[in-house]
Amino acid sequence: MNLFDAKLEKEKLTQAPLAEIMRPPTLDGFLGQEDLVAEGAPLRTLLELDAVPSMVFWGPPGVGKTTLARIIAGATKSRFVPLSATTSGIADLKKAVEEAKVELGMHGRHTIIFVDEIHRWNKAQQDSFLPHVEDGTVTLIGATTENPSFELNSALLSRCKVFVLKPLEVEAIEALIRRALKLIKERGRFPGKIKMDAASITWLARVANGDARAALNGLEIAIRSIKPDKAGVVHLKKAELSKSLQRTHLLYDRNGEEHYNIISALHKSMRGSDADAALYWLGRMLEAGEDPLYVARRLVRFASEDVGLADPNALLQAVAAYQACHWLGMPECNVILAQCAAYLARALKSNALYTAYGEIQQDIRELPNEGVPLHLRNAPTKLMKGLGYGKDYKYNPSFKGPVDQTYLPKSLLGKKYLKGI
Repeated sequence: MNLFDAKLEKEKLTQAPLAEIMRPPTLDGFLGQEDLVAEGAPLRTLLELDAVPSMVFWGPPGVGKTTLARIIAGATKSRFVPLSATTSGIADLKKAVEEAKVELGMHGRHTIIFVDEIHRWNKAQQDSFLPHVEDGTVTLIGATTENPSFELNSALLSRCKVFVLKPLEVEAIEALIRRALKLIKERGRFPGKIKMDAASITWLARVANGDARAALNGLEIAIRSIKPDKAGVVHLKKAELSKSLQRTHLLYDRNGEEHYNIISALHKSMRGSDADAALYWLGRMLEAGEDPLYVARRLVRFASEDVGLADPNALLQAVAAYQACHWLGMPECNVILAQCAAYLARALKSNALYTAYGEIQQDIRELPNEGVPLHLRNAPTKLMKGLGYGKDYKYNPSFKGPVDQTYLPKSLLGKKYLKGI
């Protein structure tokens, strides 16, 4: 390393974000994901056996996907080539593969190509990369926040081992914050002294929402934005931290899997008559920016599908909530949706209508579509009347009590669709 390189590395340590310089070089320093990296866990075992396959890390932001890819590259002594699916095209992929071939042929050194946000690759990019993964020219490590079952084509996915990473536990993020404070003190990264009590560390770890990068970025912002006291000490307490930090994102993607996970949780909470859980999942969607009319439409559907005739007023509540949301919009309509969700959760439940209509659909598909019985048909013309349309029809209001008359096609006589009502 020459003087220029040494100076560059020193500048990186000074200017790089705290989250970047905190990346551990080995699994021993990696926090969280114990089911993957603990002794005897699958990923650690593959590393120890030097049998690393092409793989995809699937998990939310800030849980260690990029860090694990770099650790793997270092542990296997492989050449590490990072690419971002948002900025790289097929030309970049071809260049990386050609360089990998040269490196393997001349130096016997294998190449790991790490593709961040791999779900953003289109089909052509995925197809162009497939043969080089198949023949072992490169090892692919992809990182994605989206379900790879939906975002990667089956051919590429079948050649990769998928590892699911979970949001980090609060304890793991607390340990990371303490480690960062120690590193800051040792390296003198920031002027002055920094003090942070245990309660403040726990608070920051909780609001990070399982995201280590969010915790470290928040810590760095707070250190830079909170003024030191007269003794030159920066006090990182909950009150000061909350003024300096804002939760700028929630784990929710209006077009992604989490969208469907949370609406499913809302439905199942209302179906299970848990109003508190229903309100929580409703809040998760609305506070993340979900369209209130989308939520209102789902509540209208739920009112008939899961409540139905057990409480006919549920549909009136849901339709009124939809109209109010249309008039008011957010944030005023949040409490209206909350009222509707709580009502539906507490209402008596019946899926008799939903089940009945499902049986009707099946009968329409599988049985002959018979004509309307003659006695139920109108006879607006003499010809139709002559053909027997409306013959022997009994006008119900003219009779006292039940009328002996059928209304279904002949093959379905006696069929009961509505049950338990």
